[in-house]
Amino acid sequence: MWTDISSFGAAAFYSISLALVLRGLFQHTAINEKLIFGLASIGIGFHAISLSTTILATDGQNMSILVVSSIVSWIIAAMLTIALRRFAIITLLPVVYGFSLLSILGMWLIPSSYITHFETNPEVLIHICLALSAYSTLVIAAFYAIQLHLINTRLKSKKLNLASSPLPPLMTVEKHLFQLVVAGLILLTLSLVSGFFFLEDMLAQGKLHKTILSITAWCIYSVLILKHHQQGVKIKTAVNTTIVGAVILTLAYFGSRLVSELMLN
Repeated sequence: MWTDISSFGAAAFYSISLALVLRGLFQHTAINEKLIFGLASIGIGFHAISLSTTILATDGQNMSILVVSSIVSWIIAAMLTIALRRFAIITLLPVVYGFSLLSILGMWLIPSSYITHFETNPEVLIHICLALSAYSTLVIAAFYAIQLHLINTRLKSKKLNLASSPLPPLMTVEKHLFQLVVAGLILLTLSLVSGFFFLEDMLAQGKLHKTILSITAWCIYSVLILKHHQQGVKIKTAVNTTIVGAVILTLAYFGSRLVSELMLN
């Protein structure tokens, strides 16, 4: 019962928040950030309750792909909602709240199960928390990269009215993008180290592709940050590299499980 109530509550408040943001953006009217913050925070709270009741199954912990994707969407929604009052990220919220809405509906309406037992392997929980935190941070960086590309394109075409546009300054977004990539890279490094330290099957068949793709993404982000500090990189390079890294991590974390859990079953 609590799962249904909390899932409905999360979906409702995400929908209201999404509708208010979209109305403000499309009608070019003032957006009440305090109201959005309050409504979205309630949705995030309901989302957390829904996740807890779904994950804590009677015979273990349910970590199906729909549950994991919902955790990721919850982390992203929580991080950007907290940052809403400080950073100009209003144009990112439709994607964020839309993703959260779809993830909560998917977890609620399409029940799936992948039972694990963290109580016997707490070190695995540490690894998973680091991995999901790294992925969520780098996905947010990809959102920033898309926003950076949009601002840069409009500036070059002289279609951006700086006085009335909700988009933040180009240099501010670029700065935040690299800060997010650095934070995500640190978390990804800790995730990989914890995986090799705590897990015995990082290179086993069935998980080797995940390890290789994760290391590939780590190399891509590392080269980007190194070049940025040494000589700087063009905006187009930063945007493309950040998005490619996020896509590779998505394939690493969700590729095989998407096939095994949803398509084959």
